[in-house]
Amino acid sequence: MSTTSAGLRRTAARRPAIRPTWCCSFSLDPQTPQSKPYSPISKPPSLTSRRILSPGRVSPIDSDPIDTDPIQDPQEKRLSSVEESRDGGSFRGFRVRLKGREGDVVILSEKEKEMICENSEVFRGLIGGMDLNRGFEIELDGMEGLEGFKATIGLMREKNQNEMWWLAKIGVSGAIEILEVSFSIRYERGVAACLTYLEAVPWTENEEEKLKILLKAYSFDKTLTQDILSRLYTASLTSSDNLVVPLIRSVTKGPNSKSRKELHSLMNGILSSSSMYQKDIAMLNKEGIYDLCHSILDSLLVLFKEEQPSAERISQQLENLHWLSEILIEKQIGEEFINLWINQRELISIHEIASPMVRYELSRVSATIFISLGRGKIHINGEKRFEFFNSWFGPMLVDFGWLRRCPKGLDIRMLEESIGQALLTLAMQQQQRFFMEWFRVFSERGRECPNLTRAFQVWWRRSFVNSVTQS
Repeated sequence: MSTTSAGLRRTAARRPAIRPTWCCSFSLDPQTPQSKPYSPISKPPSLTSRRILSPGRVSPIDSDPIDTDPIQDPQEKRLSSVEESRDGGSFRGFRVRLKGREGDVVILSEKEKEMICENSEVFRGLIGGMDLNRGFEIELDGMEGLEGFKATIGLMREKNQNEMWWLAKIGVSGAIEILEVSFSIRYERGVAACLTYLEAVPWTENEEEKLKILLKAYSFDKTLTQDILSRLYTASLTSSDNLVVPLIRSVTKGPNSKSRKELHSLMNGILSSSSMYQKDIAMLNKEGIYDLCHSILDSLLVLFKEEQPSAERISQQLENLHWLSEILIEKQIGEEFINLWINQRELISIHEIASPMVRYELSRVSATIFISLGRGKIHINGEKRFEFFNSWFGPMLVDFGWLRRCPKGLDIRMLEESIGQALLTLAMQQQQRFFMEWFRVFSERGRECPNLTRAFQVWWRRSFVNSVTQS
């Protein structure tokens, strides 16, 4: 239950003489930028003011000097005030009246009043200072969590052995509200019951956030909250980024393709720069990821050299390598991977003699680099760009048809555009060499080869039309 300005009024029986007016308060919520202190109703200037001490913070109703200092707590805000006004009632004893922010009103029965006074230190303190020979009314006004207060009274009715069963009926959100009310009115049995229940049940993310805020706001007994806190916060010194590489290694070792795809998506979400989980990951373990890349490349060489290479196992390893390359490029630490891929002379030699249905997966890894270069996601010098094209442009031209038929999530149109854009970043003489090679293959294979006509036109205009105009 959170309240912004809830008022408690107690009203004596009607008498001709004007009674003095005073107020007191007890705490509920930590002060937040949205919360404003409760302002008691103004009193006639002729009335004197004094305080009734209660378990919460106490403040005067006016600015008259007070001898006793209030209990100061920077994390508390004022929940209520108690006033004795000139009005009175025809009843004796006291009446408790709850008024919600929407105007709904609940008047507690005699049994409910007895339970509150028996279980709440705050109410015992308020009632203890009253003259019960007169009529008093305690009103909690403007309460936002009226249901939470009523539910707290419901919990008071239950015996100890039934509390968990009763809380299970109202659920986690209701238990959090009761916990807040119980703490604010110093209902110790309710606090203990709610904490015990909440520790034993699952929470939604929204409920978890509410619980975090509540536990940070109040000074609960650590012996009661330590089990809940152990679920909310880790005491281990292990950093989350130290766990990433072992998790990724487990994914790459997995034999089940469907589970690997699901785990790829899971890890991509955790590692994404826009992910809600990114807060705790300071930096990816670069060395650990590159160790995995070297291990996969070594495995690929062994698989390709087998008498009957397994297309399934080769595809799995290249799928893992493709995934790791995307992670490295996304985290902007992929420059070394391009160097690693450029230097795979043995794989390039194997590509020339391997079956097309096996070798084309190699070009899927190259496709990731072409796209990154063409879209400006990764930056390497002109010499390295030339070496990459010199190594893997030819294999891409002959494998492109297979990539079109089996894209496996690869954006073929983006790949074509990116190859052309990346090619245009080379020196003009280098561009001429690769465009002439593409022209020959495209004239023979058609759409089995990437369509670089737009990039070719740009190169032609820059090389010949513009140069003629300038001369």
